[in-house]
Amino acid sequence: MKLRATFLLVLLFGSLVLGSAVSAQDEPLTVFAAYATPIEEPWDGVIHAALQAAADEGRIVYTYQDEIGYSGDMEIVLREVAEDEAPAIIFGDAFGNEEAVRRVARDYPEIAFVFGSGLGPAQPNLSVFDNWIHEPAYLSGMYAGALTESGVVGVVGGYPVPEVNRIVNAFVQGVAESNPEATVLVTFINSWFDPAAAQEAALAQVDAGADILFAERFGPIDVAAEKGLLAFGNMSDQNALAPESVVTGPVWDMGPTVNFVIDQVAAGSYTGLDLKDFSMMAYGGASLADLHGFADTLDPALVEMVSAREQEIVDGLFRVNIDEDVPAGASVPGETTIGG
Repeated sequence: MKLRATFLLVLLFGSLVLGSAVSAQDEPLTVFAAYATPIEEPWDGVIHAALQAAADEGRIVYTYQDEIGYSGDMEIVLREVAEDEAPAIIFGDAFGNEEAVRRVARDYPEIAFVFGSGLGPAQPNLSVFDNWIHEPAYLSGMYAGALTESGVVGVVGGYPVPEVNRIVNAFVQGVAESNPEATVLVTFINSWFDPAAAQEAALAQVDAGADILFAERFGPIDVAAEKGLLAFGNMSDQNALAPESVVTGPVWDMGPTVNFVIDQVAAGSYTGLDLKDFSMMAYGGASLADLHGFADTLDPALVEMVSAREQEIVDGLFRVNIDEDVPAGASVPGETTIGG
């Protein structure tokens, strides 16, 4: 109800906000995206894929810059683009560049800024989103718990921050539902994109008995393929990376978010919003990746169990717990354990 009420307010009063930017989508909107990491990194890759899809449909003219980093270049890039190109919308990832993004958005109120963020929106023109894929992460954990033969499952994550913790914790909860006796090893690599470090962490977990790996970050799937183990991807359908290893995984779809923003800017009714709900399963922003060849080999009873839980989530009959604390027993480089 709160979200619907917000949207009504947007429709009623939004014409006063950014009204000069775009009155109707008679022609494609210009969109720029700024990414701190390479678009090969799954988080930014999902945003890029949704924007590219909108460009392929002719809704936007899309350009981007990736690998901007976290040393101060984000603000420089954003200011140059805002000043010289004045796109209708600027998308991107913030987090480590949070303050820079907010400063630039404040100085260019005629541009719609839409960035990943753990903080709230800022009026009149900064909307925020995040990858709320804890629901399919839970379902992936259910599969992992049922499929492990050693009783040990490994998880390799980026940073132990709320956005990652809730995905990892949901996966762990899913494992516990289908296999209460299973042990889950959680390792953070303190990087958003370091495949070598992620692979090293995964190898250590395999040495400790893990026969299934959840690759919250890019890298562990290679280890699973090399060792002949099962794995779960993250952010996108990563089965193609290792078809005989990747069972499924939580998928994030930025399409609903991107399309909503384009519609609002095109209508001249855009304003800063928290776009969180568009990244959840009920809105089509999150899903469980296709089982591909595993659909023919998995126990039908297991598939039915997970599918039933999935439908309950979509229908609002089951709520996956949102736990953003550091997972108990997690290890981080330079520390023995965190959180218990």
